[in-house]
Amino acid sequence: MRMSKLYLPTLKEDPSEADVVSHKLMLRAGMMRKHSAGIYSYLPLGYKVIKKIEKITRKHMDNAQAQEVLLPIMQTSEIWKESKRWDKFGPLMVKFFDRKNREYCLGPTHEEVVTDLVKDEIRSYKDLPLNLYQIQTKVRDEIRPRFGVMRGREFIMKDAYSLDIDYEGLDKSYQAMYDAYEKIFAECGLEAVAVEADTGAMGGKDSHEFMVLADSGEDQIAFCDSCEYAANVERASAEKTNIDFEDDAEIEKIHTPDIKTIEDLEEFLAYPAARMIKAVAVVADGEAVAALVSGEDELNEVKLINYLKANELRAAEEEEFEELYQSTAGFIGPVNLKNVRIIADKRLKNISGAVVGANEKDYHLKNVKAGRDFEVEAYTDLRLVKEGERCSKCSDGHLNIKAGIEVGHIFKLGTKYSENMQADYLDENGKSQPIVMGSYGIGITRLVAAAIEQNNDEYGIIWPKSIAPYQIIILSLGNDEEIKVKSEEIYEDLKTAGYEVLLDDRKERAGVKFNDSELIGIPLRLTIGSRSLENGVVEAMIRENNKKLKIEIDNIEDKVAELIKEIS
Repeated sequence: MRMSKLYLPTLKEDPSEADVVSHKLMLRAGMMRKHSAGIYSYLPLGYKVIKKIEKITRKHMDNAQAQEVLLPIMQTSEIWKESKRWDKFGPLMVKFFDRKNREYCLGPTHEEVVTDLVKDEIRSYKDLPLNLYQIQTKVRDEIRPRFGVMRGREFIMKDAYSLDIDYEGLDKSYQAMYDAYEKIFAECGLEAVAVEADTGAMGGKDSHEFMVLADSGEDQIAFCDSCEYAANVERASAEKTNIDFEDDAEIEKIHTPDIKTIEDLEEFLAYPAARMIKAVAVVADGEAVAALVSGEDELNEVKLINYLKANELRAAEEEEFEELYQSTAGFIGPVNLKNVRIIADKRLKNISGAVVGANEKDYHLKNVKAGRDFEVEAYTDLRLVKEGERCSKCSDGHLNIKAGIEVGHIFKLGTKYSENMQADYLDENGKSQPIVMGSYGIGITRLVAAAIEQNNDEYGIIWPKSIAPYQIIILSLGNDEEIKVKSEEIYEDLKTAGYEVLLDDRKERAGVKFNDSELIGIPLRLTIGSRSLENGVVEAMIRENNKKLKIEIDNIEDKVAELIKEIS
């Protein structure tokens, strides 16, 4: 491709709207342009990278015996109501009515569509196992689209769905997808790790996220430094002792004027935070809940949502404290808390000598003992793990927490959808059984951003060879006719040899051409100028390390083959 013909509107400066490296560079490198918040048009350079990732994904999905289909983006509300997710997905869905007043949504995912597709087609155990996948646009009405394509409202996704006769078959399908994902990310040149994850609105039994470690990642991942344990902090647990101060003194009410935070309470009472019980007031599906954690811990809302099996969880508004809790914001506590579900972190079981809010402005209670002074519905893991805590799996190692970008997520759905939507098959004995399902997603457009986050420098993008839009860029410098002729000759020869080549034949200054070549990150650059022609050489530069070397024009194809092979 000649750059004089390429639609490539590069930018010299970082756009003010972009916060992370990938967003800045995708805009600066002319890969995409914003249509509206979280929605982008992909330009030729960006779309070529997307197609490369799609091709790699298709190869490994096909090798894993998955079959490609194309499912509708416009989905009826009926199937979502059948699966009981119409309300659970809620505001993330773009919902609308057609001219006949039938309700639809734009597909945020396709579990319902696949289940509806196969339930009248699969009749016997002989029809299974089956794995169907597609690569298609998804739409989710994110409340706060940000970070470019990493948190968009419209994005390209590969989603696959396995169908098996039992959980043993699901385990095999899940492992096959797990292995395929590792191969996909490796071939895309990404360092990705699999971590245990929450199943969220997808539901099901087990789940793993594939994470690319990057400072800009929205997710926090806990890794053990001794064993292989790794989990999203939404799910991660740590080995942490229960709190017990062995204090059986009688409960006492104390005046704590304007003392609303744990930090202020520590200073006022000269007590450690571990002796405080933090009551977090939340509203779950309209119901008042008080979640109790140690004053030194933070509430993990995902763990609480999972325990409550809630669709929606939010912090209580200040004006709701009197109505729902008969309490006051900043002074809520579990003692004499009426008509409220109280769920406590397991570390608080048997706690004594604790300090809690007195449900009265400017007052707390001390010497509080669990079981004696308040009762809870359940003790369960509700806390966020912290850096350096002991691993709950091996007990020897400690947890390190790093930022990551989720690029893939796989789920063991089980029979959640097939039971709700009556997708059954007849087993060997002629008995009807629900199909056992798995769901497997890869964010194709998010992979583009993740690759840039892991591969960039002060000059621009450094594409892994496998997903680079072009393998080679040729810079033709100056207006000398001999330079133009030789550049064209090398360009045609390398194209004939099977390389993807970009020829910068624009009438631009050398500095502009050099800057653009580094910005768009093509793996190998060949520069042809008057001095190099005189010496019978071309200057080559390897983008991943910016290493420069001279190669003889007469031996250019052989040398290019060697260099391309060396580039990762």
